[in-house]
Amino acid sequence: MTPYARLAALLLLSFGMGLPDPAAAYIGPGAGLGAIAVTVAILLGVLLLIAGLVWYPLKRMLKSRAAARGDTRK
Repeated sequence: MTPYARLAALLLLSFGMGLPDPAAAYIGPGAGLGAIAVTVAILLGVLLLIAGLVWYPLKRMLKSRAAARGDTRK
């Protein structure tokens, strides 16, 4: 066996061993919807966190600019 063939066989074997086996698991409808709801809630929470971190300093900056100009509108 040539060194290249041996290397190719080793790589093929390593790749084959790295492939996942099927889980053959069942997630019921309640657990599945719960997992989807938790995922959506976490994503929305992160988006709202980012929006809050941007909005409140921006709001404070706009308020201070308006106060410096003498603008009394809210």
